[in-house]
Amino acid sequence: MTDDARAALEHLRDAGQFKWYVIPLLLLVLYAYATEAQRRDWNVFFAGLALWGMDWFNEIGNALVFHFSGRAPVWGARGSTAYQILIGLNIEICFMFAVMGIVAAKLLPPRDVRILGMPNRPVLVAVDSAAAVGVELLLNKAGVLTWDWDWWNARFPLLVLLFGYAPFFVAAFVVHDMPKVRTKAVTVATILGVDALALAVFGALGWL
Repeated sequence: MTDDARAALEHLRDAGQFKWYVIPLLLLVLYAYATEAQRRDWNVFFAGLALWGMDWFNEIGNALVFHFSGRAPVWGARGSTAYQILIGLNIEICFMFAVMGIVAAKLLPPRDVRILGMPNRPVLVAVDSAAAVGVELLLNKAGVLTWDWDWWNARFPLLVLLFGYAPFFVAAFVVHDMPKVRTKAVTVATILGVDALALAVFGALGWL
């Protein structure tokens, strides 16, 4: 086991690390979704949940990599936190991803708008993902987001972009553009349902 993985495990689901700032952060996340619901902007509302659900899918997979390798997760979250949920996911990261999809969706132009002559959705997936990878590089340099595998680090940022973020924004934008609210709701419920099932099963097995 790497030192980074061991450090991330030290506070895994340790309620003793709780900080009161979690409560206002939670309320801010809820406020963001309540605002979109009040406006009946279901495109943004469900896009935000879709991205959040996709992050949970990745985080569960990351925890499984650590369980089966016994060495390290693909990425680890270490350092001060109010609550460490999974080896690569703390409560602060969780709240960040809960809002990220809302922000990205609110910045979407109409589908017929082109950027440099190209459809805007693929361009924005690339731009948003690249910006997120840039933040990860800074967090890695700060030592709070760790990478212990040779194939997932600053030398191969394209992998982080393609597998770490692009699917998040693709899911958010696809859900955003779905013509029917019911379809959005069913899609998001499916994503979150798979996450919940995986958490229940793998958690019960002690793999997370």
